[in-house]
Amino acid sequence: MTFQRLALAAAGLLASTTLAAPVLAQEARPAFAEPTLSPDGALIAFASGGDIWEVAANGGVARPLVTDAATEARPLYSPDGTKLAFTSTRGGNANIYVLDLASGAVTRLTYAEAGEELDAWSPDGKYLYFASGVTDVGRQADVFRIAVDGGTPMQVSRETYLAEFQAAPSPDGSTLAINTRGISAGQWWRNGTSHIDQTELWLKPVAEGGAYSRLLADGEKHAWPMWSRDGASLVYMSAKGGPENLWRIGVGAGAAPEQLTHFTSGRVLYPSMAANGSGVVFERDFGVWRYDPTTGQAAAVPITLRGAASTTPRRHEQLQSFSRLALSSDGQKIAVIGHGEVFATSAKDGGTAQRVTNTPGAEREVVWSPDSRRALVISERGLAHCLVEYDVASGRETVLTRQGIASAPTYAPDGKSAAYVLDDRELHVVTLAGGADRTLFTGAIATDERDGPRPTWSPDGQYIAFPLLDSRSFVNVHVVPAAGGAARPVSFLANGQMGGIAWSPDGTYILFDTAQRSEDSRIVRIDLLPHVPKFKEDKFSDLFKPGKQPGTPDTPSDTPTPPTPKPLPVAAKKGAAPPTPAPKVKPVSIVWEGLRARATILPLGLNADTPVISPDGKTLVFRAREKGRANLYSYNLDELADEPPVAQQLTQSDRPKGDFALAGDGKTLFYLDGGRVISTPLDSPKPKPIPVGAEMDVDFATEKQIVFDEAWSILDRKFFDAKFNGQDWKALRARFQPYIAGARTPDEERRIINLMIGELNASHSGISLSPGAPGSARPNRVGDLGLRFDRAAYDAGRGLIVRDVVRLGPAAIEKIAPGDRIVSVGGVAIGAHGNIDALLENSVGRRVALGIVGATGQRSVVVRPISVGAAAGLAYRQWVDDRRALVDRLSGGKLGYVHIADMSSESLDQLYLDLDAENQRRQGVVVDIRNNNGGFINGYAIDVFARANYLTMTPRDLFPLPGRQALGQRALGKPTVLVTNESSLSDAEDFTEGYRALGLGKVVGQPTAGWIIFTGGEPLIDGSSVRTPGTRIQDGRGQDMEMHPRPVDVTVVRPLGEGPGTDAQLSAAVDVLLAQVGKP
Repeated sequence: MTFQRLALAAAGLLASTTLAAPVLAQEARPAFAEPTLSPDGALIAFASGGDIWEVAANGGVARPLVTDAATEARPLYSPDGTKLAFTSTRGGNANIYVLDLASGAVTRLTYAEAGEELDAWSPDGKYLYFASGVTDVGRQADVFRIAVDGGTPMQVSRETYLAEFQAAPSPDGSTLAINTRGISAGQWWRNGTSHIDQTELWLKPVAEGGAYSRLLADGEKHAWPMWSRDGASLVYMSAKGGPENLWRIGVGAGAAPEQLTHFTSGRVLYPSMAANGSGVVFERDFGVWRYDPTTGQAAAVPITLRGAASTTPRRHEQLQSFSRLALSSDGQKIAVIGHGEVFATSAKDGGTAQRVTNTPGAEREVVWSPDSRRALVISERGLAHCLVEYDVASGRETVLTRQGIASAPTYAPDGKSAAYVLDDRELHVVTLAGGADRTLFTGAIATDERDGPRPTWSPDGQYIAFPLLDSRSFVNVHVVPAAGGAARPVSFLANGQMGGIAWSPDGTYILFDTAQRSEDSRIVRIDLLPHVPKFKEDKFSDLFKPGKQPGTPDTPSDTPTPPTPKPLPVAAKKGAAPPTPAPKVKPVSIVWEGLRARATILPLGLNADTPVISPDGKTLVFRAREKGRANLYSYNLDELADEPPVAQQLTQSDRPKGDFALAGDGKTLFYLDGGRVISTPLDSPKPKPIPVGAEMDVDFATEKQIVFDEAWSILDRKFFDAKFNGQDWKALRARFQPYIAGARTPDEERRIINLMIGELNASHSGISLSPGAPGSARPNRVGDLGLRFDRAAYDAGRGLIVRDVVRLGPAAIEKIAPGDRIVSVGGVAIGAHGNIDALLENSVGRRVALGIVGATGQRSVVVRPISVGAAAGLAYRQWVDDRRALVDRLSGGKLGYVHIADMSSESLDQLYLDLDAENQRRQGVVVDIRNNNGGFINGYAIDVFARANYLTMTPRDLFPLPGRQALGQRALGKPTVLVTNESSLSDAEDFTEGYRALGLGKVVGQPTAGWIIFTGGEPLIDGSSVRTPGTRIQDGRGQDMEMHPRPVDVTVVRPLGEGPGTDAQLSAAVDVLLAQVGKP
């Protein structure tokens, strides 16, 4: 039977067994969000289902104001009630639009490649205030405003590396109330706080140059300030005392906060006050509530939706990218997983793919049987991940498991049974005919569901090798008899990372990769028998063995040929000879004595992982990473090869590589390259795309339940605290389920899920749409020139006058300087209402002509705008250079300076570069980890500062050399001081704890974030990703670090409004270190 015929046969999918997903009662309730009151307090506008609705202030029937397929949110009435501002994702990011309520006309105001938080109208209705991180060094929010009749947004508050958001202009328009510090603007959905969620409330003159004054210090989460009508006080949300409530504080000196509402639980979100002060509305429990200042009471507003709301339509999707690939044993067929379904097609030429599965949940893994007729699939069925076998020709399915989380399936060599892992704790073998299931091992199996090394059968089916984690955080290969018995280790390495296990076809050795995180990975060979090297001379000696005749082809006695799969059913030709039986597989033998000494590292010379051995045992294929790129390589395992083996590169793209496999003859490699199926011959690599014509309908109405179940289930089994921080996780699922049933867009669904996750009050949490997923914003949409403009000049009608130029940015390269005026972009003049972001759309990397008016007159220059991410990177390096210069000046040249942006491998490399000879010659170094976003390399960074020299090496006729440096080990060997703040989070807090525990120096600044759980991420069927805070972190005393910031020795609060060339925290750190090394 040809594969095309197989595909036609599979069209008639028949399910032998079906499972009903345990879905909760499907009562659908709409979620109401982000309400606002009209100026006279008579109307409420709010968001629901991605649309904007309007209802009377006392409730009733709500009708749609703005509907669109995009997500509309955060409506705000203009002071005169004639317009409604809102945010919309119509252009990709959440930008700002204005609706004229009389005509229905919608005008777009902003175009930036960043999510924007709409905050307020100016009292005169001329401007809109909003927060955006598009120009900040760390992409933290600054406050902008834009004219309602159009123009370029201008910064009003621009503290570098410090968030300012939720601006509220006073009734006379002269003063802004703004929230500052932390991440609560983005993590508003968290019901609780850590230090990084706590905010301060400040007042700032709208006019340029005015001084900031602090109204409320941190220690609590404050949000959404609103001015009273007389400008004498502010109403705001605060979590002071625990539950969220409305509070009020006077703006005069010595005023004390006053609590207005007295909720003991629940949320108070997005409060908004009527311009006449008649009431405050807010979001609570997915409803709209109204607070009456005259009575001091708050009550829910009864609302019923009526009207033609937009919905997310069923879409037909032609799949271009696949998450998993499996090659059949006969090398003729491939199976792929796209959007949670399994498709199969010809391995040779691809073409229209046959859909193998059609289930509501996602299929997560697929492997072919040895006879290439069946496939094992891990299928989501409700909250379980079930092991299901498909007869691909008939489409018949057999459900093999029904409870728990099955993963990492693999067929036995004879295809009669299969191994799989259950709940990351149990290794099982199931007999496929009859379904008998046995548990072989229970323990900390390190398969990490679908992402780690999977169990591997020995060629004779006698043993199963699998990865096991021990209490020292080491992962090693263990082997257990498939018939049952004790598992025993075959590797004994002190490493914690492993990506794949391969058993040689002759059964004599095992390959696996091993590493410590941030170190290069190595592929190790474990010889199961004492290894006797092969020599070419033996070939000649073999000619004299009894029974061996010259010219007789070699017949290997110890390397079996892989079993030939039975052909698919076809009409046999009359008189045709029966197929040649597969050679008998030699039984695998393990000599346990001396096994520990039989480990060798393959001399690949690369950062190699995930070994795959060809069926003849002569070729190894592996993945290697270099400079952030992963590619595939081959390596000759034949000991009798004519030349010493050298790794040969097979691929050269910068896209991720996954699920690579060799065809049965070992000559062709198949793999995923950035989600595309590619094949290449091994002897002369020439990658060839395999077109997979897979398509399906995607129905949000069905899929939203799957996404909800996936997100809830992932946290149910992976959240670090089995008691869920005191919450009833099952009850939370039941509470939020009706709003998932009522959700009308993916964005609304993710918002609801985030609010459910927020009830756990944990860091490193949440759900978001992954970059590149359907519905995600297109990257590199708007070009950045590396320019910042003068707001006072712009407001005075002088146009776009350059205030600052980012060093090495596109404008700096073309000698554009402060004081120059931009008059045109791409030949289009920028008038009073021109938006430079709109003119720079789709310009990244392209030639753009700028018209400039400067001190020497008018000129034209050609620039190549860069992405906003690249511009932020340049601004960051400029910020570091300025801090380094400040430390040099303040210390009189005695002290050096380094900043660690995060705890990634790239930042570790940068630390090695920054601790250059210039820093090494200083008497001490200031180590700055403010705004460090964490990662995993804290231990390596600590080593650089903790290592002390204990040897001196003096070459003849030269000077003495410090021993560690002379031997090539990184060691500073100088006094240091550490600077932290409330945005030093996660692994930066591990670094801080290590720095303090080892007594390396003083810590200056603000306590860290209190935001420390070891985390990962899990993809969901719709392209979303949910974070998985899975591992508790404790200090050396056994105390939890989550929600317990690392303290400082010298407290310095950074004031707002620091001028150029000043940094209070850094200045204090210099003083502390100079006191140790001596004054300048």
